[in-house]
Amino acid sequence: MRKIRKCLVADDHLIVREGIRHLLLQKGLFTAVAEADHAAAVLAAVRREPWHLLMLDMALPGTHGVDVLKEVKRLRPPLPVLMVSLYPERELAREAFQAGASGYLTKDRAPAELLVAVRQVLAGRRYVGAALADQMTMVATVGRSGAVHRRLSERELKVLRLLARGRTVSRIADDMALSVKTVNACRTRLLGKLNLRTRGELVRYATDHRLLA
Repeated sequence: MRKIRKCLVADDHLIVREGIRHLLLQKGLFTAVAEADHAAAVLAAVRREPWHLLMLDMALPGTHGVDVLKEVKRLRPPLPVLMVSLYPERELAREAFQAGASGYLTKDRAPAELLVAVRQVLAGRRYVGAALADQMTMVATVGRSGAVHRRLSERELKVLRLLARGRTVSRIADDMALSVKTVNACRTRLLGKLNLRTRGELVRYATDHRLLA
């Protein structure tokens, strides 16, 4: 009889959950893959039954993934958790590992790398992608300045927070006694520094790094 192996995939995007579920079942890594789209559903599933792996989005709606991870590890310490994130940010990865994650994978990676990560975590080893591993070993050369947003100017950081809260450029200009042109230039500069393209990505970054608290 085939051994039952179960995985829980937690992400707020249906297409992501379905894609991962299909891949894991197709490759025979699991006999059952369940889905959760918010933190309460994840914790309920973890309380209800044991799992062989949890794949957890770093930014579920209204909740920081590390907070969910800490509660999961409190409920079921042996459960391996593979964190999945939009951002190849070494500080986020380090925070996840300190909270008990077994692996950290960014969403821009190929399906083949996801399978490697899953197999490695199931084997009881840690996984971190090559690009992120390189970042994490560069601390000595780039200094201990931490996450990228910590290197923004005070003005750029304030504009970032206001944009992430939904303020328009003209409203920000009024609030900060700046010209619209200056705010636009600041916005372009900070998006470039953070390697972001859209306001949506900026909001996600601010949420992930707890900049809106």
